Amino acid sequence: SHFNHVIKLEDFISAMIAGQTCLNFCLSIHPSSLNVSQVHMGSGDPYTPGLPKILAQTIPTSMADGILKELGVITCPMDGVVRKLGGEGDIIKVDVGNVLTEKKISNVFGVIKGFVDPDRYVVIGAQRDAWGPGFAASTVGTSVLVELARSISDMVKNDGFKPRRSIVFVSWTAGEYGNVGATEWLEGYLSSLSLKAFAYINLDAVVTGQDRFKVAASPLMHSLIESTMREVNFRDSRSLYAQFARSNLEANVLQPLQMNDAAYPFVAFSGIPSLSFRFNSDRDHYSFFGTALDTQDNLNTAAAGKVPELAEVATRFAGHMVLRLVHDHLLRFDLKKYNKIIKVQVAQINGKIMSVRRVSVFVFLGLGSYGRASHDLMTDIQNSNLDDIEMCRIINDRIMAVERSFLSPYVSPSDNPFRHILLGSGAHTLKGLINHLDALRADNPDADIDAFRNQFALATWTIQGCADSLAGNIWSLDNEI
Repeated sequence: SHFNHVIKLEDFISAMIAGQTCLNFCLSIHPSSLNVSQVHMGSGDPYTPGLPKILAQTIPTSMADGILKELGVITCPMDGVVRKLGGEGDIIKVDVGNVLTEKKISNVFGVIKGFVDPDRYVVIGAQRDAWGPGFAASTVGTSVLVELARSISDMVKNDGFKPRRSIVFVSWTAGEYGNVGATEWLEGYLSSLSLKAFAYINLDAVVTGQDRFKVAASPLMHSLIESTMREVNFRDSRSLYAQFARSNLEANVLQPLQMNDAAYPFVAFSGIPSLSFRFNSDRDHYSFFGTALDTQDNLNTAAAGKVPELAEVATRFAGHMVLRLVHDHLLRFDLKKYNKIIKVQVAQINGKIMSVRRVSVFVFLGLGSYGRASHDLMTDIQNSNLDDIEMCRIINDRIMAVERSFLSPYVSPSDNPFRHILLGSGAHTLKGLINHLDALRADNPDADIDAFRNQFALATWTIQGCADSLAGNIWSLDNEI
């Protein structure tokens, strides 16, 4: 928690130029001098896996500017000549006085219980705290959360609305930095949460501009996102889909979930389909997050004075999606979307395997199994009797098993918290396999053929396990082992 560390600048620069990985200290520069960010490569508190393996400390831009001013910077033309920073005798001394202490945090929950399956629930949450005013980071999202809780409760009390499944409204604390409140809740209930929670909707930073509408989500939710955008009107009675998707949802609206998104640990750590969405500007960057400048005036400037209007549309979008998830007899998840994603990544793996002669595996048996299982389940859904409550519950449980079945059971959550083989991170993922093949092809000394074969086999078994979960009963399985 307190250390002094001195490193000769020439050694630091030389190591960076050479691309060496032997550095034992890192300074992370935050883009604002008003506050500091984090060096945690993930989310959660300091005990959550994901901290760098080397000493690391975040510093503000003002401090970095002071260091560079003292050192002197000489920028050479971009002609292959090394850029020189400071002199050979310059030394950086970092005196870090961080003190590790325990602080109590409180997440606040509100629940509307379902009338048919109360132990199955959708979670919708927003962080309520921030470093500084946090108008975009927390105020707007919390306002949307409270309004949704109020309006849906009113529907139940006064309009006779009876949701089949429960709705859990959560106000997260310790959102900055690292989504601590949400991540620690997931860690605390890891063994049971994914068996009951079937979706998470994140309301953090839903308005940072007005030019575009972006959604990052589990592929299972893409079809639901599209139908919701078609049914929620924006300006001039045009739908969100017509305004922003323009007949190409994937290109104009959808984007990957990022590790610093509060929705990311829900899907990659706990196997719960999740999404985040946001109105943003053409620049796609609101520079005031985590600073004292995240104020109402600055957000109004970024959104051209349309914050109330955009927040109201965001509320209707989230509310429409929640009502679909808790009202419909069967969960509206697109099971075939993952089949397409697996096919693309498996094709990349097989293509790269052909160029690495020492590797002698060419097929991914789990791919066909998942495709058949998802097709069979879709057939069961089409032929199901929606008035049969028990049958609907059985099918919904099979649907809920998809996301969590992509969490690799062969890696430890403490060593690899984001175990999802398609959306997570690490050597166990399909992208990790692709990277390993690239290393083998380049004769990287860290690449290992036997390790690759083992990872390949475990990824295959993970996909096969997901297919088995989709199939349901043991007598429905048709596997060759």
